[in-house]
Amino acid sequence: MRWKNLRERTVYENRWFSVNLADVRLPDGRHLDHYLIRLRPVAVATVVNAANEVLLLWRHRFITDAWGWELAAGVVEDGEDIEVAAAREMEEETGWRPGPLRHLLSVEPSNGLTDARHHIYWAEEAAYVGPPEDDFESDRRAWVPLKSVPDMVARGEVPAANMAAALLLLHHIRLG
Repeated sequence: MRWKNLRERTVYENRWFSVNLADVRLPDGRHLDHYLIRLRPVAVATVVNAANEVLLLWRHRFITDAWGWELAAGVVEDGEDIEVAAAREMEEETGWRPGPLRHLLSVEPSNGLTDARHHIYWAEEAAYVGPPEDDFESDRRAWVPLKSVPDMVARGEVPAANMAAALLLLHHIRLG
């Protein structure tokens, strides 16, 4: 049941993504035109402190017109190490510099349409270095008890699937 991408061409492109049209051969030999979006990798980071609180951002996403809790995240710059990008994004968006990061998981949030991969890291300590450089990224930053995560996800307060997966895994690791 493997689909084969025979060729693709770029329909639109900018610094953030490209929209491509692929000529796909299905297992039965038929061909299908399939649009796909090629994206740069995304690096994500947070910290869980000794009190089992996780650092989150409360933000509005204009595309879905929804508010929700998220982790600091952003695209990996050309030539940048993913873990370094995760630490950079966390500091820029929260004002907290993470201690040693650990890889938590990598997910493909929409692999039927995009090749996006989100790489999520976490630390057990962080140092406050000042107000976030990118304070426009969120309405506020808060330390939220990990024990609250399952209920927050169930209530829809963590609408992004990648963030929900990461927070539920952190909950499992720390509170098991």
